Amino acid sequence: MSIIFGEATKEDIGELVRMRIAYMKDDFGSVSVNERQCMETQLPDYFERKLGTELVAFVAKDGDRIVSVAYLHIIEMPANSILLNGLYGEVLSVYTESEYRGRGLCSTLMRNLVEYGKKRGLGRIDLSATDEGYPIYAKVGFKDKEHRYRDMRMKL
Repeated sequence: MSIIFGEATKEDIGELVRMRIAYMKDDFGSVSVNERQCMETQLPDYFERKLGTELVAFVAKDGDRIVSVAYLHIIEMPANSILLNGLYGEVLSVYTESEYRGRGLCSTLMRNLVEYGKKRGLGRIDLSATDEGYPIYAKVGFKDKEHRYRDMRMKL
């Protein structure tokens, strides 16, 4: 195994689409034909517009194949006393193909992601962890959030 770590480029969009669909299958148990078609339609355009600016994809490659990925979505909001420049990040869709798990790929990607966030001047990085991912994120330095407010959502 000769794994190379780096940031995805627009040449990797096909692989990023494949990995996103694999992540969705793994996380939700299945992807319908319609869901797959919608993702295959929307994702290439999304990655083309956002990759390298609002979205940074940290990848581990075995040859030309992406085998592990972690996305950092960079969000700008009005500055406040915690986010003086208004920038923070949200980790999305961390995924490693099953045959590559347990080799430290995700830990390396997450350390790279955090270092990038520091250099970019992000005030914080948020994520929602699965039970499987929680120990990895804790090892990298993520802590449970203290909630002053209640999380709420309205589906539209």
